[in-house]
Amino acid sequence: MRTLCSSTLIGEFFVIGFAALVAMKDPDLTMTAVWTVSGVAMVLCVLLCGMVTRPAGVVLGWALQLALIAAGAVVPVMYFLGAVFAALWWASVRFGRKIDAAKARFAERAAEAGSASADAV
Repeated sequence: MRTLCSSTLIGEFFVIGFAALVAMKDPDLTMTAVWTVSGVAMVLCVLLCGMVTRPAGVVLGWALQLALIAAGAVVPVMYFLGAVFAALWWASVRFGRKIDAAKARFAERAAEAGSASADAV
């Protein structure tokens, strides 16, 4: 799960940075406000890469997905990109857990085979 979720979060890191560049063109927003909000979201993406194996990491990841969708109020294309990344996050969590379960079964079978061959000797 770690690899899939981390890949999604790193993709979001770059999308947030590019969205900040677009948001800077809005005359109602200051550059400080844009980069403060975007910077916090970008740092959160990187920190979540290390937390995705914990339940709180997945919940925070969902919160980040909602924030990306809400960013569409400032940069309209973020409605679409936020929805795309929310779908990617869902797929990363779902299939990542399946992959983790398959790896655990494989490791268990390998350990059983190893102990069986050691018992035969």
